[in-house]
Amino acid sequence: MLKSLAIFLLAAFLEVGGGYLVWIWLKEAKPLYIGLLGMLFLILYGIVATWQIEGFGRVYAAYGGIFILFSLFWAMKFDAFKPDIYDIIGSLIALLGVLIIMYAPRN
Repeated sequence: MLKSLAIFLLAAFLEVGGGYLVWIWLKEAKPLYIGLLGMLFLILYGIVATWQIEGFGRVYAAYGGIFILFSLFWAMKFDAFKPDIYDIIGSLIALLGVLIIMYAPRN
């Protein structure tokens, strides 16, 4: 489970970080290398996600919850975002969904 969570966190860093770099490249007229670095991160995200043991459907469904929570943390750190109570509640519900999808006991 810890390895799986570490892979999710690395994938989240690459996807959210890559998306953010492309975002600021286009929205804030940052240099081209910022956009290219963001694209590289996004490619690496696609590779890292394949390191999960579970199949595509379960991993990507669960990853959505990780992405939600990580995006809020990223925006707080790099974009002066202040989540409200509904952001927090929603992300915790999504995180609960991740735990159920990925780690619930199955036959």
